[in-house]
Amino acid sequence: MAKPLKTTGDKSSNASKPKDKRTVFSFFRVFATVLVFVLISVYVLNDSPFAQEHENTPRSYKAEREIVRRMFYHAYDGYLLHAFPKDELAPISCTGHDTHNCQGCMLTFYDALDTLAVLGNRTEYQRVVNWIIKHGEETFDRDVTVSVFETNIRILGSLISNHLLASDKDLNLMPGYNGELLTLALSLGNRLVNAYMTPTGLPYGSINLKRGIQYGETTVTATATGGTVLLEFLLLSKLTGKKIFSVVAEKATKALWERRSQLGLLGSHIDVNTGNWVYFDSGIGGGIDSFYEYLLKAYFLTGKSTYLNMFDEGYAAIKKHIFIDGKSVGWYVDVNMYTGKVMFPFYRSLQSFWPGLQALYGDVEEAETLFMQFFEVWAKYGFVPEAYNLLVHAPEKGLEQYPLRPELAESAFYLYRATGKDKFRQAGAIILSSLEKYAKVQCGYAAIENVETKKVRDHMDSYFLAEVRGESLGWEETDFSCSCFLSPFAPSLCSSFVVLPFLPCSFSSFRRSSTCTSSSTTLLRRLSSVTRPRSGSHPSRRSANHGHAVHLQH
Repeated sequence: MAKPLKTTGDKSSNASKPKDKRTVFSFFRVFATVLVFVLISVYVLNDSPFAQEHENTPRSYKAEREIVRRMFYHAYDGYLLHAFPKDELAPISCTGHDTHNCQGCMLTFYDALDTLAVLGNRTEYQRVVNWIIKHGEETFDRDVTVSVFETNIRILGSLISNHLLASDKDLNLMPGYNGELLTLALSLGNRLVNAYMTPTGLPYGSINLKRGIQYGETTVTATATGGTVLLEFLLLSKLTGKKIFSVVAEKATKALWERRSQLGLLGSHIDVNTGNWVYFDSGIGGGIDSFYEYLLKAYFLTGKSTYLNMFDEGYAAIKKHIFIDGKSVGWYVDVNMYTGKVMFPFYRSLQSFWPGLQALYGDVEEAETLFMQFFEVWAKYGFVPEAYNLLVHAPEKGLEQYPLRPELAESAFYLYRATGKDKFRQAGAIILSSLEKYAKVQCGYAAIENVETKKVRDHMDSYFLAEVRGESLGWEETDFSCSCFLSPFAPSLCSSFVVLPFLPCSFSSFRRSSTCTSSSTTLLRRLSSVTRPRSGSHPSRRSANHGHAVHLQH
């Protein structure tokens, strides 16, 4: 294994930037999620202590972009100095460790790549790309078992989206680039696709990169694993001409959809051999969430009405059976997919992407209302716990953590773009302040172990560097119409963006406007990555709270 790359320092971000300013701005906006994590966050409530902290303070988005830049390099340099080539940084002890998800794939390295491009740091971007070109194959050709979900959205998504960035002559990020990242993407895709060779077409949750599916591998997989592959695999087929990827992706999506209950709901975990549901809890949080996200974005990517029709039907079922309309507010909870009875009365942090998806779909009014409710929880603690119990209005015991997730901030970004309301834009400063105040440690940013006590944990997920990114850099761009609609795509395409000039419509008119007909001719222009983690829960990792149901009046 080669020696780690040198740290960049703040000065390296001053490397020459692409000449075309419009291209740069489109590029910046391409990246949605933690900064999204940090500069797009949440609704500003007047009585929030965090809002008061910023009240009557003149806003300087240029200054905040500088803060974002410093935050990134603080964590990125910490990773290079103390963790590379391990998967992730332990920012308190200043050490590195490999993850169960990828077993030494250098997750943070891949996740951080396009952020370097967003920051205009061509020198470091080129150095990292060249390193990956030289050593990437040895990372894949190993006898290790990895998560299909995480490896797809982070590594494969990064390779595909950065291939498109590096190939873009206008951006001119990689002079002399000759498709090497796509070659690596194909190599990795050929290894992952073996997970889909099952009687149902649904993938195993894990696969050995060298030897394929191993004896004794569990046949239980998360819905998100089977339903969060369309974007990466459709693009891989498009770019390489290898149809196998689009075939297995569409088959897996169809297999899940055909097994929905009479209520139109999906469970959270399924057996890939029998096609029987193993866990019946249905919601919009971890284990299921990105299935719905990928349906809508696959429609944006391909223009196929099949995906939109599936999303329409799924969205209606969710609104009817999972949304609990209370006296003053409504919440989405986890229900039994067959009966609709409430199983877990929680607001889960991974639900926080939903208002953003609603904004993309055109249901902007409800998205605003739901976002405000979610942010009330943020304002109460300064972070959002993994699960907030709606019966006792407190973090669920054992789920008080905040692992630096970006979903709520992402929704703020979309709502700002959909409405133009500055309150969503202002919210980013609150996220910045909160992360700087409570999560910043010696070598990076630490996960919050308990949102009430603000105790930190010696862990920084790789996606933090992928998403502490250029959302904040694009706030000042306001003339952004649907005719040049940038739509976030997969988690490591992870939410990639594609320029969609075939959508000459507003957010509010998108959902069923006849003017929003797709055309396949321009779908693959300027795709870039925004690695945004979604559920991806490993099938063997189920929280202890799944052992029983809690009855709440529906």
